[in-house]
Amino acid sequence: MPSLTTAQHVARQRQRRSTTGAFVGTALEWYDFYIFGTAAALVFGHVFYPGAAPGAALMASFATFWVGFLARPIGGVIFGHLGDRIGRKNVLVTTLIMMGVATTLIGLLPGYAQIGVAAPVLLVILRALQGIAVGGEWGGAVVMATENAVGKKKGMAGAWVQQGSPFGSILATLMFVIVGCLPSEQFLSWGWRIPFLMSALLVIVALVIRLRVEESAAFVESKATNKVVKIPIVEVFKKAPTILWLGVAASVIGISLAYFTNTFLLAWTTTELGIPRQTMLNILLGTAVLQFIWQPLAALIAERIGAGKVMIGGLLLNILLTVPFFMSIVSGNLVFLTVMLCLTILGGSAYYAMLATLLSSSFPANIRYTGVSLAYQLCATIIGGSTPLIAQWILTSTNGSPWGVAAFYVSMLLVTLFGVWGLGRKVRKISEQQAEETEDKERIHAH
Repeated sequence: MPSLTTAQHVARQRQRRSTTGAFVGTALEWYDFYIFGTAAALVFGHVFYPGAAPGAALMASFATFWVGFLARPIGGVIFGHLGDRIGRKNVLVTTLIMMGVATTLIGLLPGYAQIGVAAPVLLVILRALQGIAVGGEWGGAVVMATENAVGKKKGMAGAWVQQGSPFGSILATLMFVIVGCLPSEQFLSWGWRIPFLMSALLVIVALVIRLRVEESAAFVESKATNKVVKIPIVEVFKKAPTILWLGVAASVIGISLAYFTNTFLLAWTTTELGIPRQTMLNILLGTAVLQFIWQPLAALIAERIGAGKVMIGGLLLNILLTVPFFMSIVSGNLVFLTVMLCLTILGGSAYYAMLATLLSSSFPANIRYTGVSLAYQLCATIIGGSTPLIAQWILTSTNGSPWGVAAFYVSMLLVTLFGVWGLGRKVRKISEQQAEETEDKERIHAH
């Protein structure tokens, strides 16, 4: 038997590798997803839908953006099934390669001027492949990181998976800040392709790190005790339907907020409101850096006072900030807008930091990959990916008034608040039941 010190060392090494592998993989996946969202706001209307009116081209671009979200539950079901049946590690390597290939091919795709209608058709297909890949990636990364962590460290492990989102956003925005310095003609002809082609290099780095990650201890135990189920998705709907739909509700603003700001808001401010493209990209880059710094701190606070309080507190803050946030958008005052965006990021990322851990702790180990993936990706399909499209439709329908969009925004926050509250109650009940069962077993053994 290894000594306690050796066992602790092995456990910490496993936790460190799995957390690093999950972070790097999700950072790349979100980088790929975010550069598409940024390009959808700034480029795709010109390159792939040039014959449409400006508003219609932007709507078509946002609809293409949504395709990736429509495909995400497919990836969640396919890779969740494989992850719960054969293991987490190899599935996560597959999703990483798929995402990198699809993103690189988008960077090589000719525009409408070169190949006509085949250009937007191929863009939609590659976007769907992106969606399938990220649909299997996020849930698996969350499960791998949290299952290899111990006790309260599960919260921090989940938070580091969530760090992939702001880090991917930082990389994506930074790349577009760099290529955005090009003259508009060069930016629209070839400059926008550089961030997509960079994915090929980044995926190699991520693969080297991810291949060193050990299989999840919880999955190994589940397989050894013959708890692996034949059709995990059936078990999710059979054993945890309430948890599934509460998980969908709890994920709403976690998915929507980034695309509201980095896609819809970016398009709105740089077109109708006249803010220079480079200025807005710099502001969004700053908020992404703030999110990256703040999320681990929020996780540390959650270790002390509880994840539920941190998540609900962050959501309530954003609800209270709604009116001044939208006033700052239409004010044209860049300082006001930057301050309000930063405050919104503080509230949203405090909640987002603990979302992965909350979802992962809600499902049993033998259906966890599928359950987490399905909850998050169904939410992505229903509301996350449609957020820019719905917000743009509301804005157009109200002749540019911000308050219809504000009502949509606050409704997403309220649904999320209900989901977090309900899921937290459900998780506490499950924990109490498990504790009672453990005590009963101990009493039986004692007698």
